[in-house]
Amino acid sequence: MTTIKQVAQEAEVSVATVSRVLNNNGYVNEETRKKVLQAIEKLNYVPNAVARSLFKKQSKTVALIVPNITNPFFPEVARAIEDVLSSEDYTLILCNSDDQEEKEQKYFEMMKQKYVDGVIIATSTKSPTYLEKNGIPIVAVDRYINQNIPYVSVNNIEGARKAVQYLKNTGCKRIAHIRGPEYIHNSEERYQGYLTVVKDESWFHKGLVVNGRFDAETTMRVTEELLTSYPDVDGIFAGNDFMGLSVIKAAIKLGKKIPEELSVIGFDGISLSKYTNPELTTIEQPIYEIGYNAAKLLLDVIEGNVRSTFHHELEVSLYKGQSTK
Repeated sequence: MTTIKQVAQEAEVSVATVSRVLNNNGYVNEETRKKVLQAIEKLNYVPNAVARSLFKKQSKTVALIVPNITNPFFPEVARAIEDVLSSEDYTLILCNSDDQEEKEQKYFEMMKQKYVDGVIIATSTKSPTYLEKNGIPIVAVDRYINQNIPYVSVNNIEGARKAVQYLKNTGCKRIAHIRGPEYIHNSEERYQGYLTVVKDESWFHKGLVVNGRFDAETTMRVTEELLTSYPDVDGIFAGNDFMGLSVIKAAIKLGKKIPEELSVIGFDGISLSKYTNPELTTIEQPIYEIGYNAAKLLLDVIEGNVRSTFHHELEVSLYKGQSTK
């Protein structure tokens, strides 16, 4: 591999002069510049990205930290983020935290050591105070962290309300909710949206709300327990599509007919939900737009551009599949 010293020797200039040409920083007369560029081309010299990042304390690299990469929602968000960053010559590093605060913190320590320029995070930590102490530009995606960290998400309460109201409008008489973890902001908001519709119903009680933890295996287990304990449940609102698909599988295992005996609606609008049988009815988030806006917002923060809109809350829509009446 050719070194910058070899380029300097070929061009008969100092290493500092080659560095000024490479970084377009400082005065170099035109004749000397041409000699350096000819030497670079002749020797096929490629600047060492690691060395340049150490010198400049930046790397044209952004990290995306997600809680569970097996949930199809996050790869779809990642695709949009990568599209934006690639167009601006940034590289994306994908990190999976497994819903563990310790792993999140280790990733942040690694980011600081490697001079990563910014982080987009979908944290599962309730109060990740360490985020504001690390000095790296941060944007939250899919979930609110606090008022000091920019985020891109959707109106979860309204989306959940719309989902449960749709179940009622299609004839469901007893509607249960498979929720996500209590400590995740969007999970709690979707639960609150569910409550706005059912809390005054004579049939409602807290036994109709169970925690699937945004996990497929857990959701299947708690759905079976729910439907065994309350066989008259005829509608289920799942806190995300990943759980919604697991609800359908568990219900079919118990012999329930979808949607004749049980209607199921999810939340997210992942592509996978359109290729299942039955196709999942869901509250669609504009997933690509969420990732796109998060990446654009982070680049603005990195470059010091202050936006008038710090927080972005996008609208959702109802997608009618085959899992509801």
